[in-house]
Amino acid sequence: MKFTRLRIVGFKSFVEPTDFVIEPGLTGVVGPNGCGKSNLTEALRWVMGETSTRNMRAGGMEDVIFAGTNLRPARNTAEVTLFLDNTARTAPAAFNDSDALQISRRIERDGGSTYRVNGREVRARDVQLLFADASTGARSPALVRQGQISEIISAKPMARRRLLEDAAGISGLHTRRHETELRLKAAESNLERLDDVLAQIATQLDGLKRQAKSAIRYRQLSAEIKETEALLFYRRYLESKSAVEEAARALDLETRQVAARTEAQAAASKEQALAAYELPGLRDIEAKAAAALQRLASAREALDAEERRAVERTADLDRRMAQLGDDITRERGIDAETDAVLERLQGEEATLTAENARAADAEIAARDRLTAAERALNQSEHAFAAATAVLAEANAKRNQLERAVREAVERLGRIEKEIASVEGETVALRASAGSDVEALRAAVAEAKLDDGAAEAAMLAAEHRHADARAAEAALRGPADESERAAHKLETVAATLAN
Repeated sequence: MKFTRLRIVGFKSFVEPTDFVIEPGLTGVVGPNGCGKSNLTEALRWVMGETSTRNMRAGGMEDVIFAGTNLRPARNTAEVTLFLDNTARTAPAAFNDSDALQISRRIERDGGSTYRVNGREVRARDVQLLFADASTGARSPALVRQGQISEIISAKPMARRRLLEDAAGISGLHTRRHETELRLKAAESNLERLDDVLAQIATQLDGLKRQAKSAIRYRQLSAEIKETEALLFYRRYLESKSAVEEAARALDLETRQVAARTEAQAAASKEQALAAYELPGLRDIEAKAAAALQRLASAREALDAEERRAVERTADLDRRMAQLGDDITRERGIDAETDAVLERLQGEEATLTAENARAADAEIAARDRLTAAERALNQSEHAFAAATAVLAEANAKRNQLERAVREAVERLGRIEKEIASVEGETVALRASAGSDVEALRAAVAEAKLDDGAAEAAMLAAEHRHADARAAEAALRGPADESERAAHKLETVAATLAN
């Protein structure tokens, strides 16, 4: 067997679970004084069955439990587990059925120690014998401590004999021999006690002989007593027989009464069976009535809920119809504004035509006279600036009309979507509330009329927008001609100046 691993939990300074792997070869633990190196050796001694508190450097065995510090509380238990490699199968027969042995010792405050081998609880003596067969143990010379070499040199013959037994591997046999001697001594003491017991039994035998004589006398008296009791029992038998005959007569009378009452009970049972036969039908009728009542109540609640939804939907449709009316009113206002803009553009077009005519007259006059040409040049410049402003205003109004048309198209799309939604809701309401179908149809028809009016207004706005574009094109021609005339006048003025 070989040590492979040592696990310590709550033992002295090892408060946290700590595993020490013992690899093949030489394993060493190095550290400063007070770091707990000696606690490892003491943990090995303790798990191998050490019972002396002096060897554990403690006042009591519970002192091996972690006592706590200023920062950590004390523990209530301590446990040390030793793992052994038993592939060679050299363990005692009781534990030789596994390739690995796990030996643990656990102590609790005010609870004592418990030993376990592979999870099975065993005696401390079993653990000590296991390690003794392996030529080791808690007090084996194989565990060398400080000053032990000098002790071995100056040891007495008995101590040296123990060392040689450990080296020879017969310490387990010596331990078993010691136990056998103890058992033999116990057997000898039991034999001595047996002699004493035999003497006591001889004394008791004399008393039993006297008791036997008394028993014979007792047997004779018992026979006489039994004969007397037999006569007494026979007399009681005769009295009991007469009592039985009287009881039989009473039983016959009671039997006739029981028969009469049984017939009455049978009639009552028959009536009860008839009532029980009719009871399921009545219960079914009651259940059907209760189910019908429940269905009616559910239907009533559903109708009430449907009525509330219809009222809410009607109010919602009224709000939407009002909103559609407001949208139509806004569209009509936009159409009126568009008409006013077109009228203003036509007036501006007439003004531009008149100004172009005056510019042409000024050009003819400029050819005749230089002074008239300069005056006409000034008038043409003013006319050109006015025409440019008018053209910019026309472009702005055209952009405004295009935006108005786009907004009208978007509104029309929204109105069509709302009309489609209203039609879908009308179909749903037609299925749920038949009394409101006619009113909803009238509302939908009115919405369709409003939609047609809005569509007509949109078409009119588009026509007006096209007319505005044509007017702009017509105005752009005179403006270009005015610009060319002004350019010619500037050329003539420059020539005359030269």
